Amino acid sequence: MNPLEAVAIFAAGVGAGGINAVVGSGTLITFPTLLALGVPPVTANVSNNIGLVPGSIAGAYGYRRELAGQRSRLLRLAAASLTGAVIGAALLLGLPDEAFRVIVPVLIAIALILVVAQPKVNAWLAARREKTHPHGGPWLWLGILAAGVYGGYFGAAQGIILIALLGIFLDEDLQRNNAAKNVLSALVNGVAALLFIAIWLTGGAEISWLAVLLIALGSAAGGLLGAAIGRRLPPAALRAVIVLVGLTAIVNLVRG
Repeated sequence: MNPLEAVAIFAAGVGAGGINAVVGSGTLITFPTLLALGVPPVTANVSNNIGLVPGSIAGAYGYRRELAGQRSRLLRLAAASLTGAVIGAALLLGLPDEAFRVIVPVLIAIALILVVAQPKVNAWLAARREKTHPHGGPWLWLGILAAGVYGGYFGAAQGIILIALLGIFLDEDLQRNNAAKNVLSALVNGVAALLFIAIWLTGGAEISWLAVLLIALGSAAGGLLGAAIGRRLPPAALRAVIVLVGLTAIVNLVRG
């Protein structure tokens, strides 16, 4: 890897960390960059996942004020994310990529529709329920589990799906849901990364550690920057960013 390629990967890491903190889909910056530089697809996916973990943690830290009072809820939902992440990471190493290439754009499109419709859906649900479940109830838990499977497998737009789910089932503002999304995304990425490293130690996976280091440094800086910007966006602007990033993700995945 020459210096110019190293700079390109680091810059992609900064962009991915920033987008992940605000919305999600940062993988769609770093993953194609690694592919363009000749890194094999599975190796690129695994290396990218590990490298983005510091960015996810930085993004969650940047939203620490919005996390106040959500500890009990996040502990409950974390079990779903952790379980899903293990399943998703196992699928990545055991199944061909073609299986999700058709499904992923559809999932992102559904998530975008839910994000846009969230205020009306919440009002409709509020009129038909006596009390909002503080943890979102069993359907949210199952949805977070499914998002964890998806995130452990690929991860792009995991944040969009999480925001949609949290927005539908919780009576919280978008910024607090975004903070919770960052924590759950960090858990999924972290658990998947640990599993990938364990498999690498046994010779069952290839990892480009230089790429991991460059993405990790870039994503950590980008995560803090993205959180600083995202916390100041009004709900309407944040939804607009989510939709824009999500549509870009769909176009890139379909073209790929």
